[in-house]
Amino acid sequence: MPAVTDALSSSAVQSTSTRDAFSDLTSEEFVKIMFTELSNQDPLKPNDSSQMLEQLSSLRSIQSDIELGNKLEDVVTQNQLSTAGALIGKWVAGLTGQNFRVYGQVDSVSRTSDGPVLNLSNGYSIPFNNLDHVLAEDPTPAPTT
Repeated sequence: MPAVTDALSSSAVQSTSTRDAFSDLTSEEFVKIMFTELSNQDPLKPNDSSQMLEQLSSLRSIQSDIELGNKLEDVVTQNQLSTAGALIGKWVAGLTGQNFRVYGQVDSVSRTSDGPVLNLSNGYSIPFNNLDHVLAEDPTPAPTT
């Protein structure tokens, strides 16, 4: 059994970089693997098929967790982008990527690998995670006449 288990484990590790072979495995294919395993074992030293089932189940569970984590990350990113987009036209304050405190009116929103970035009409940009104030109006005092 170790040879089959090792082959299955190594194929799972190799396939995570492209596509997961276990997520594409049908019930019919799984049964064929089990029958192949049972037919190739030594009758005097039977393999523990429950161990193989546990390992396959663990691999499937790990792959499901990874896929769920990736989907959750995508949902969070889309939610941040949507929230940032709702700030277009609003006055905001926060820190730039270089840690300068700035404020200004949100002109547009960009999606970057680090998350959404608020582009201000004054030329500055504030990463969404560095936003600390949303202001009701322009904080600059109006000139007196």
